[in-house]
Amino acid sequence: MRSPQAVGPGRRLGLDDYLEDFDRYFWRSGPEGFWKLERQQSFLEPGVASWEAFRRGRWDESLALLEGQRGHYEEYFRRIAGSGFTLHRVRCVEEPISPYLQWELHLLHLKAQYGENTRVLNGEGIRRYEAEHTLSEIVVLGSLVMYEVVYDDEGKLVGGIRFSDPHDISRCRQTIQEMHRSGEPLGDFFSRHVARLPPPTVADEQV
Repeated sequence: MRSPQAVGPGRRLGLDDYLEDFDRYFWRSGPEGFWKLERQQSFLEPGVASWEAFRRGRWDESLALLEGQRGHYEEYFRRIAGSGFTLHRVRCVEEPISPYLQWELHLLHLKAQYGENTRVLNGEGIRRYEAEHTLSEIVVLGSLVMYEVVYDDEGKLVGGIRFSDPHDISRCRQTIQEMHRSGEPLGDFFSRHVARLPPPTVADEQV
């Protein structure tokens, strides 16, 4: 899958503009749905209580805070279903699993229980699509818009590049759908590779 930057012009958006633009189109994803490709193995999530606890090395507290979000996600996914679309995610996972990704997979496992359809791509599955370059972080919202999500060198969200050409949107969505079909259901992967892992050892450069 080529980066959207290679297939057509996009509009660079700073963080505030990206978040506003994303929210405007998210709820209009429609029957084509929401498709996300996540490739990086570590991000920063400042302001997210569970992530903050994880980063401080408080693993049990971090998981308890995630459990406390069940009501929020139940309502959130009920609203999504009522808006007529579903969420699909391809999560690329390298092994050994990074501390951040161990935390995120617990979050994604929780979301999956309320309606997000996540599949894991790892090993040869990733290499199939990276013959020429590393995959980008991509979000496709229905047939209206897609974004390459942009992070700084530390993994903190700084904005996005918006693409609106229907052909490019359709082609990238189809590629992510192909990845999704070839990936392993998150529940199966989580049970075998994540559920029994010991608490991660966190250093600033690892999260």
